[in-house]
Amino acid sequence: MVLRRAVELGFPLLGVVLLGGLCCVQGGQKQKVSVSQRVPDTIPPHLIFILADDQGYGDVGYHGSDIQTPVLDQLAGEGVKLENYYVQPICSPSRSQLMTGRYQIHTGLQHSVIRARQPLCLPADTPTLAERLLGAGYSTHMVGKWHLGFCLPSCLPTGRGFQSFLGSLTGSGDHFSYQSCDQAEACGFDLHDGERPAWEMSGNYSTTLYIDRVKKILRAHDSRKPLFLYLALQAVHTPLQVPNHYLQRYSGVENRSRRHYAAMLSCVDEAVGELVQELKTRDLYQNSVLVYSSDNGGQPLSGGCNWPLRGGKGTYWEGGIRAVGFVHSPLLKQKGKVSKAMIHVSDWYPTLLSLAGAPVKGRGKLDGHDVWGAISRGLPCPRTEILFNIDPVSRKPGEADPRTLARNGFGIWDTAVRAAIRAGDWKLLTGNVGDGDWVPPQTLPGGPQQWQGMEKRRDQRGKSVWLFNITADPYERSDLAEARPEVVKLLLGRLAEYNQTAVPPRNPSDDHMADPQLHGGVWTPWLGEPSNKVPAGGSVVGSKGKGSSKMKHYQNVKHSSLDCKPSTLEHTLVLHFIV
Repeated sequence: MVLRRAVELGFPLLGVVLLGGLCCVQGGQKQKVSVSQRVPDTIPPHLIFILADDQGYGDVGYHGSDIQTPVLDQLAGEGVKLENYYVQPICSPSRSQLMTGRYQIHTGLQHSVIRARQPLCLPADTPTLAERLLGAGYSTHMVGKWHLGFCLPSCLPTGRGFQSFLGSLTGSGDHFSYQSCDQAEACGFDLHDGERPAWEMSGNYSTTLYIDRVKKILRAHDSRKPLFLYLALQAVHTPLQVPNHYLQRYSGVENRSRRHYAAMLSCVDEAVGELVQELKTRDLYQNSVLVYSSDNGGQPLSGGCNWPLRGGKGTYWEGGIRAVGFVHSPLLKQKGKVSKAMIHVSDWYPTLLSLAGAPVKGRGKLDGHDVWGAISRGLPCPRTEILFNIDPVSRKPGEADPRTLARNGFGIWDTAVRAAIRAGDWKLLTGNVGDGDWVPPQTLPGGPQQWQGMEKRRDQRGKSVWLFNITADPYERSDLAEARPEVVKLLLGRLAEYNQTAVPPRNPSDDHMADPQLHGGVWTPWLGEPSNKVPAGGSVVGSKGKGSSKMKHYQNVKHSSLDCKPSTLEHTLVLHFIV
């Protein structure tokens, strides 16, 4: 239907790909996209994935930042810079799609983050990247921030495929004391070594502590066995804290938030350098693939900068979802390149599994694509479209307005629902997609005049749909929704088709039994190991064990309710078009 409508509208067809396929069509010739490029007769490559927290698009040296990131700049310059790379606007969604290769609408996690007291985690029937790599013979280790739920022991990193874990379970916390608060009424200790609280490590700065653990893992690793190391740094997420000697480098920066943020990022830069040096020292580097990514855009109110992109963390504007990202590896066929291939965080799942030689069977239906050929060799990219999200919870009861469906949505889509999609050069947003200001670096918060001179959005009041040609207008300054209604209709139709494949959102209420004060002052699993049970009115996802007395107030539910509906998109032709 989409193909027919596009042809009727006269869109020039530059490429056609099958969703989920590994082939692209270019110039009438079909080219096979390579799923992996490894050194012959060696073990599969060691896979190192580094995820920074809240790093802004403009906060890296090679994007012109005032922050000193010489290590990141060198690694990216010697590798492949990803300059059409997208993540999700907040923490849990990016992490869930990295770990599952599935859009949020297919895991039930399409609304907000997983809160510390929510009885919710990754679906147990969706194998994680770590589980698949472990099954392929890899050693799997995680260091850093999890933020994918921990209500059950089986939800922990060690229950989802990681053989070791040092880090935090919640979304944020003090970088020295590891005290974490869910709002003001629930606070506790959140640093875990495996499944136990690591009280003895309190007082160590998070980035330093984590990189020390990484080096310990690398020193103990047998180079004859493939390694998957997931380093999910807590920096540069608030609170803005860093050892004083890093602050001295930015003594001339008057803005306090920016000064602390910059110092934290310099510490991250040095830590990445230490990791790479350890790879070289342990003879792991030559057979390694290192991916660096931010989990979402920067928060301007907390020192981050996404300029010249629009918006920031928590929004579906480019500043919230266009991320710093690069790949560094001796195994790259082309190095020192800039890739404009459309890549999404969900693509790392099939890409890394293919590099690992993991069997295709058992991967299930994925939304991610294997993009290694596009990155390493510059081949045509199998991805031409990204569904950023459809969040039905954003449409509050009683907000019904016939105009958002009949007029703005052309009877196709209720544009009061928060959603965003990119197809080819076009990007469509509907609903409340977040603050759309442009925040130049000089207007970062620093006092009573923090908003003076800021470029305020001028196209959000009373609107519920926006359309941009991102290739021609990457800063989202020219809304074309009224000028190009035929494109709006086409993309609204794609949202409607995706929505047919969505599972119900799982957004259970907070459980007071999660309060750390009931568990020795520690954030820890609080539901034992129930069997196929969920809290009344909500969802516990990840159950694998037996029930406990803590679960008396829970009701039975069949685990098969977590299964996704058969995708109607599986055989849909998707267009890459320019108008």
